[in-house]
Amino acid sequence: MTKHIILDTDPGIDDSLAILLALASPEIQLEGLSVVHGNSSTEQGTINALSVLELAKASHISVYKGCDLPLVQPSLLAPETHGAQGIGYAKLSAPQIKPQLQKGSDFLIEKIMSAPKEITLVCIGPLTNVAMAIRQEPRIVENVKEVFIMGGAIRHEGNTTPLAEFNTYVDPHAAHIVFHSGMPITLTPLDVTYQCIFLKDDLNRLLKIDSPITKFISDATRFYMEFHDEYQKIDGCVINDPLTLALTFMPELCDYQELYVDVDLSGGVSMGNVFADFYNMTKKPANMKVALGVRPRDFMELFLERMEKFTLSFA
Repeated sequence: MTKHIILDTDPGIDDSLAILLALASPEIQLEGLSVVHGNSSTEQGTINALSVLELAKASHISVYKGCDLPLVQPSLLAPETHGAQGIGYAKLSAPQIKPQLQKGSDFLIEKIMSAPKEITLVCIGPLTNVAMAIRQEPRIVENVKEVFIMGGAIRHEGNTTPLAEFNTYVDPHAAHIVFHSGMPITLTPLDVTYQCIFLKDDLNRLLKIDSPITKFISDATRFYMEFHDEYQKIDGCVINDPLTLALTFMPELCDYQELYVDVDLSGGVSMGNVFADFYNMTKKPANMKVALGVRPRDFMELFLERMEKFTLSFA
């Protein structure tokens, strides 16, 4: 059965790869992209989303510009991780298509409410757009089919502070709203995404195909690999967001546990820390399904095969 997906994203190198994977996956019908601040500004992220769609000959998919700032926290962008333009060393032509005039949160509301229990929401950036949509129209909680969120570090070290993962640290108050909304959530934390490393051998395999898409992947991920090597001593780069997207149609890539999960808003070193109540100490019911185990090379093979087939379809 086809999944009708909205991608809420902050493009972003691995976000861009997730967009390409969505376009390359016959199980998915991409209904639109809502862009949020995060890896780059909302303005730059919107340009990136439009440019990647044009690159992939998918300019018919609408893009909506969302929130520019977190709900409470000061803005935090990630040029050291994703480059000044958000897509590493890649250079894409300025998009010929324009974003829609409707705001990202309004698009989420309209699409979910017009198709009850049919829309899968995949959130791979800070959760500001989704939190705003919930505040504006609480009924989306019961009308969305399912929500997949890339965020948090449960038993894993943080990648932005010692405890916090980037997406939840950037807007922990938005994450708190979404986590406690009652939406049917599957969370993909760093516990699993940091096992999914895109290696230089993987890139070289894709580069056997001479294509603007493989060149884009190479130029974008080369910057990402340099960051991971310098700051985290990882050979290759972690592609968090494509894994989250893949779980919408291939959930067997991960093992899950139903848990009560919360995000720390108390400030200090623990700000944005996402934690789970494994021993039911709070006596609160589970509010999401958390991916805690993964078959990383199965996922990577899926990603590589989809990119190869997708790229060759333009030949």
